[in-house]
Amino acid sequence: MASDPLDALRLTLMQEVLPVGLAVVERARRGGPRDVIEAFSAQADPLEQLRQEGEPAARQVRESLDRLQPGLGNPVMKVEVRDVPADDQPDLAAPALEAREREELQQALARIGARLTQLEQRLQPEA
Repeated sequence: MASDPLDALRLTLMQEVLPVGLAVVERARRGGPRDVIEAFSAQADPLEQLRQEGEPAARQVRESLDRLQPGLGNPVMKVEVRDVPADDQPDLAAPALEAREREELQQALARIGARLTQLEQRLQPEA
């Protein structure tokens, strides 16, 4: 989770609370309070069920927020970038691997070229 408490709160609101809230609002709009109460009484895990019901609508809300300001709806993940020093010992297998890969690439390109030539010959009208 996020290291900043405010970011953690916002992330929890966006990923946990928003889908449940939207599902409850949709159930209340469709069937009234009875439908909302039914969600909590009929399910073994009502919050998970509501979260699944509300996730598509929550995804749309988060995407709309991202269009307003990137990272507002879907959090921008912080990364740490650092240079990794190259090993002092050169990799002796790398040149052989590169040569083999280059040869395989040349063979694949030759096959493609031959097939293109055949295709061009077949597509030319007969005189």
